[in-house]
Amino acid sequence: MLTFPVDSARWDYFAASTLWNIEPKGLLLPLVTATTSCRGQILARSMNYISISLYRKIIDHALAEGMTEHDFKGLPIPIDSLKNIQAVPADNFFALHELLDDTLGPGFAVRVGQEMKMDDYGVLGLSWKTCSRVGEIYERSERYFQLLSNTYVFKVEKEGDLSKVFLYRDAYRRGVSLSNEATFSASVVVLKAMTEKNHIEPQRISFKHSPPNKLDSHEAAFNCPILFDQTHDFMVYKTADLEMRTAKADVSINKFLLERVEEETKGIEVSSNKVAADVERLIKDALPSGIPSILQIGEHMGMSSRTLTRRLSDSGLTFRNLVKQTQERISIDLLKNSSTSVGEIAFQTGFSEQSAFSRAFKQWTGQSPLDYRNRR
Repeated sequence: MLTFPVDSARWDYFAASTLWNIEPKGLLLPLVTATTSCRGQILARSMNYISISLYRKIIDHALAEGMTEHDFKGLPIPIDSLKNIQAVPADNFFALHELLDDTLGPGFAVRVGQEMKMDDYGVLGLSWKTCSRVGEIYERSERYFQLLSNTYVFKVEKEGDLSKVFLYRDAYRRGVSLSNEATFSASVVVLKAMTEKNHIEPQRISFKHSPPNKLDSHEAAFNCPILFDQTHDFMVYKTADLEMRTAKADVSINKFLLERVEEETKGIEVSSNKVAADVERLIKDALPSGIPSILQIGEHMGMSSRTLTRRLSDSGLTFRNLVKQTQERISIDLLKNSSTSVGEIAFQTGFSEQSAFSRAFKQWTGQSPLDYRNRR
């Protein structure tokens, strides 16, 4: 499960409306400490707080496994008060993990991870849906956390035919280790969803903590060797699986290839306005990974960068200006029509720093992002 810690001092536009909106500063992949709904995101700069939606999700799963609300009477935060708060102290969240692991048996965190969906990760989850490659999920997660947090590090290291996906997070108590298990479990589910294929499986799982006395849930979720008492927490995948195109990219690329074939066989070019609109859409999909190159977009559309430059020029556009235009449109729309935080808007528009985004936005509109939002 991806976990996103929330900053105690800054709860920018945090609105718990749907299950887990995100904007935190520390995301534990697959068991998200976030709130979802594309709105109300938490800007977490530390591991002080966890989104109430994730806390609630875990309780709901425990109830589904046979516990009753009476079993939670001793919690520092009563169940009947959850609807009135937006986040809980991180230690309460990790203590809950420990309680449920002791009560419902080893593997509870892994079982919760198996229930996660991309929509449960808010803005970050939305960005996964537009990835062109499976492994891009980790690149976008790394960008997200570098931009919004310094408490969580997610790294991929390729070693020939295999790639290691590391989760660097200080497990200062058992609940953090359990949350890490949920993160890996959810990651397995998300990768399969991105390709709509079930054959993408981890080759090996390594955890720093000691093994539980029962591994049934772990074995069912991971379906590969699981090692404990290791030096790092990481998953191993086939490099080819992480390089695989996502289901969405497959459909999109095939559509463009058919267009190119029709242009060549019929001798009629697609209108320059349609090409510009297609490029803008692809730029929007690519921005969470950073500013795309014209070569990258051209390859997706089955055109050389030279041809794409010419086709855009027919509409009086340049690729560079179209990127800026797309960034501006996205940011204005989100500031007007959502409570997405400025940090997450910077992520969605391809900036590596919030300050750089704020400067660019002021150049576009003459106002800072917050001033623009407050005056809308």
